[in-house]
Amino acid sequence: MLDEMEKRYASPEEDTWQTCDFHYLEIAAENYLVTYTLIQGTRITRRSTIWRQTPQGWKIVYHQGTVVENA
Repeated sequence: MLDEMEKRYASPEEDTWQTCDFHYLEIAAENYLVTYTLIQGTRITRRSTIWRQTPQGWKIVYHQGTVVENA
C-alpha cells in the first residue's frame, strides 16, 4: 500500500479527481454517514465517511474507501 501511495505522489502528472453519487443519512443525533463515488482516472472507489458534530466543529470518526472492480 505504501508503495502505491509513493508512486502517486512521485507522479508529475496532474491528478484530476471527480466525485459523484453523494448521499447522506443522519445515523444518530449529530452523526452523519456520507457516501460518494470517487473517480481517479481509471480507478473508481466507493467512499463512506461518518461525520460527528462536536463543540470544536465537524470531525471525521470513520472513513473507508473500497475499489470498484470492473467499473
